[in-house]
Amino acid sequence: MTVKITPNGTRGFKAPAGFRPLARLHARIYKLVGGRGHGNMVVLTTLGSSSGLERSSTVASFPEGEGTWLVVASMGGEARHPSWYGNLAKNPDRVFLQVRGERFRVRPASLEGADRAAAWKRITSEAPNFADYQTKTDREIPVVRLTRAAKAATS
Repeated sequence: MTVKITPNGTRGFKAPAGFRPLARLHARIYKLVGGRGHGNMVVLTTLGSSSGLERSSTVASFPEGEGTWLVVASMGGEARHPSWYGNLAKNPDRVFLQVRGERFRVRPASLEGADRAAAWKRITSEAPNFADYQTKTDREIPVVRLTRAAKAATS
């Protein structure tokens, strides 16, 4: 299970100035309130591929069952992928998810082919805004499955 970086696009939505600081603030608020009132949002924490520092982002999640979630690297339909997507690929063993008040390690895997198509159909039926994001860019918006990692045995 790996994260495969797909090509960036040549066109897409342009986020307004100040978007990044607001996104960081949202992740802090989520952590502070333990996710209460945030619907299907979760906090995804990755290791920055350049900085080596932990980076947290709030993202919409689509639970697939016990211990598995789908997340979408849409960035609102921008031409480029969100930074967290590249971080997943470069440091797949340093990925954490916070769902409500619980934080745990997850293993990321890119979905491709029929698996991605089925997941995309589900995601866009539950959250039509993602279909709109796809119309704004010419890149294929990645879908990533996050699977809760097994807890290490303690003696």
